Amino acid sequence: MDQDKKNKYFFGLGTVGRDMFYAFESNAMIYFLSNILELPLTTFAMVSLVLTILRIFDAMNDPITGLVIDNIRSPWGKYKPPMLIGAILAVVFYLIMFADFGLTGMKYVIVFGMAYILWDISYGINDIAYWSMMPSLSLDQKKRENIGAFARICANIGMYIVMVGYPSFTSMLGGGKKGYFTLAVIVSVLMIAFQLFTLLGVKENKEQFKEEENTSLKEMFHVLFANDQLMWTTLSMALFMIGYCATTNFALYYMQYIFGDIDKYAILAAACGVAQLAALIIFPFVSKLFKRKKLYAISTITVVIGYIVFFFADHSLTLIAIGAIIIFIGQAFIQLLMLMFLSDTIEYGQWKLGKRNDSITFSIQPLINKIGGALATGIVSITLVLSGIKHGDVAAEAIDSTGKLIFKNSMLVVPLILIVLGFYIYSRKFTLDEEKFAQIVSDLKQRGDIKEEARE
Repeated sequence: MDQDKKNKYFFGLGTVGRDMFYAFESNAMIYFLSNILELPLTTFAMVSLVLTILRIFDAMNDPITGLVIDNIRSPWGKYKPPMLIGAILAVVFYLIMFADFGLTGMKYVIVFGMAYILWDISYGINDIAYWSMMPSLSLDQKKRENIGAFARICANIGMYIVMVGYPSFTSMLGGGKKGYFTLAVIVSVLMIAFQLFTLLGVKENKEQFKEEENTSLKEMFHVLFANDQLMWTTLSMALFMIGYCATTNFALYYMQYIFGDIDKYAILAAACGVAQLAALIIFPFVSKLFKRKKLYAISTITVVIGYIVFFFADHSLTLIAIGAIIIFIGQAFIQLLMLMFLSDTIEYGQWKLGKRNDSITFSIQPLINKIGGALATGIVSITLVLSGIKHGDVAAEAIDSTGKLIFKNSMLVVPLILIVLGFYIYSRKFTLDEEKFAQIVSDLKQRGDIKEEARE
């Protein structure tokens, strides 16, 4: 197997455990706090506020993390050391979040908040190092799409194993607090194990780009804000992620309070997982038929249709599954397209600003994910209270018609508006198409910023 193929497969396999690890936190944490720990309403409200604020606060640190990674010079490259250190530290603080130390009230809020922010920072270090490695593996857009598609396939396999199975897994592992903590230990071990594929199997072509001088803190802001295509990509991605995260975080509650049978959640999650995987598998073939801008438009229309079907599904498991499948096919395409848009802004920034800062540029992705997750958590937490799901020390058994309407608007209508708005901004402001990118790479080679003999 040649090195390009090894890089593709070992890079992609590295994120299977990462996404199992992340998916358990992002999908199960709120439910764990509200329905497993059964935090009193006041404590739950404080923890929810802490989650929202700390995610936004930590997101602001991600460009600093990218700056540090961009300035790393080591025999192992600049990506692998922070990838390993971030993974190990993230596991430590992750287990503290899912542990039960018998704390209550403000003591619990403080300990949980400290563990959460340290976990978020550590995972961010790993995440930025991991994804900013990808653009360095090839300058060819189609090769990047293949690498990115395989990595997203692996990510989704890991994510959906957890999304589909965590209610059953936690039950099999003893249920309640014990089940959740045991599963946290298992996904933590898998996080480290799968990262070894990337750490040991991927070989960087360190001679591909000219060696850059260290970037200062002042230059970091210039790298971010002077790259107009990066800024428009950031805004579009942020709107999409807020909507996407809100919808997915509501899913378990939807099956319990709207559909009326939480045990059918696994069917919904499985349908979404199969749809995403199928979309990612066919993406490289579909991308040959359409340019990226048209493919983004088609994907957005697909998502709109899916949301409309889902809104009127209610007690029909068939319509729920159909709506979810349509939504997740479209959003899988959008997520991969946005990864490619973000990758291409690295060369654009290098061309426009005279310096390559891939990790600072890619720090935007976890920043967006954290802000999207934070605002989605805020939307979910507020909706749980307004709809009547969380009205006392324990979760409600059922909600009335008004509560259901509030819930559905928060889960489906608001996210759809945000996703469509994200596409509108992209279509009006993003100008970095295939032809322009090819010219930029050609210019960079002529300038000597990219070496002609570099392996692509």
